[in-house]
Amino acid sequence: MTDWESCYLDGNTPWDKGEASPPLSAWVMKHTLQGRALVPGCGVGHDVALLVDHGLDALGVDLSRTAVEKARETHAALADHFIQGDLFALPAEWSGTFDYVFEHTCLCALPPELRQSYQKAVTELLKPGGRLVGVWFINPDMEPGEEGPPFGISLEDLEALFPASDWAVEEDYIPEEAYDGRVGRERLRVLCKRS
Repeated sequence: MTDWESCYLDGNTPWDKGEASPPLSAWVMKHTLQGRALVPGCGVGHDVALLVDHGLDALGVDLSRTAVEKARETHAALADHFIQGDLFALPAEWSGTFDYVFEHTCLCALPPELRQSYQKAVTELLKPGGRLVGVWFINPDMEPGEEGPPFGISLEDLEALFPASDWAVEEDYIPEEAYDGRVGRERLRVLCKRS
């Protein structure tokens, strides 16, 4: 399941729970936010709407044209906050212009061999001192022999992907808030880009 356009056309979107990520929602409620934010792999846009409601100039990007159309329909007042695009080929003028990137379900949707490309894209998008706020899928519920997506990421691999030399860990915990069935299987980690 990596043809995301077909998934949205067929309504095969089990990751869309009809609301913003509960761990992300709880984190946002505890912080005063301002600036520009990007949500890669935004889907139907619930996380983007949450961030705009809490004061951020948030943009959602998704590879799927149908996902972006559904996001614009679902959040009609925010239609211009959703853009069809490829995280690995975003406009050059976006480089270094974001205060935040919010990660939720994008990295786990990518085959592991694309993780370095993801890290490079996020690094380029963020300003120095910008933050990557991630709800990382550490332990997805997989059937025996199932390979994903979702592709879970171990804590060790997460630390290797965002090394301490380049990223400061500002917050790190296993959230109590979660979608049904995900309690204890996600980790919220906030990483600050050092330069």
